[in-house]
Amino acid sequence: MNLVKEFDVACPRERAIAVLEDDETLVGLFPDTETRIVDRSRDRKTTVSRYRALGREGEATFHFTFLVDGNVRFEKVCDGRVWRELRGEVTFDEATDGTRVRIEMDGRTKPFVPEFTIKGPMQEQIDQMADALRTRIEKS
Repeated sequence: MNLVKEFDVACPRERAIAVLEDDETLVGLFPDTETRIVDRSRDRKTTVSRYRALGREGEATFHFTFLVDGNVRFEKVCDGRVWRELRGEVTFDEATDGTRVRIEMDGRTKPFVPEFTIKGPMQEQIDQMADALRTRIEKS
């Protein structure tokens, strides 16, 4: 399954990148959850979010790796219930009047979890992430 969300912001690429590097922005990418940063290294931050989905409560751990070019890769630590693999990237490209931000996620579900059952909630999640990031960039 591949999901993509793009939007443009009227600010320089460097400023948009700096906003995503901020801890508050990173935690805000997961609205309606209790999210915290649990580990930091030179180029990586790890978040843990408590959520409720499909009638179950759980925790989701994501590693965000900040690349030299300003883009950010992320990967979910798969717990074995739904996802076999879930990865993504946030890229920042110069646009005519500012910056184009692109969030892309690629995932493979476990064999007995049909992708169509999770695609709707995942599309909603990527939309929420994009809205949260756009709002933070536009406020900066």
